[in-house]
Amino acid sequence: MNRYCLALDLKDDKHLINAYEEYHKKVWPEILQSIKDSGIEKLEIYRVHNRLFMIMETDSTFSFDRKTQMDASNNKVQEWEELMWKYQQGLPFAQPGDKWMLMKKIFEL
Repeated sequence: MNRYCLALDLKDDKHLINAYEEYHKKVWPEILQSIKDSGIEKLEIYRVHNRLFMIMETDSTFSFDRKTQMDASNNKVQEWEELMWKYQQGLPFAQPGDKWMLMKKIFEL
């Protein structure tokens, strides 16, 4: 089992943030299935103000390249991503269009 942590920001607007959270209370079934099909076994998203933090636990079949390819060929995932980007924005240091950015682990107890 591998664990990955990623970060992304939401647009700093309480109405948009509330709407984003509402979508995540009822994620489309096709999106949930695509996550599972990619080898992600557990996924959690946390929020503080407008910063999001995602923890993914994956099986040995998971790779970011494979997930990207699967997502690119899935119209429902593309529709979801386009919708979510209305609420999201890249981290301040991200390149244009960058979304979730992989975090570097710096400590473990």
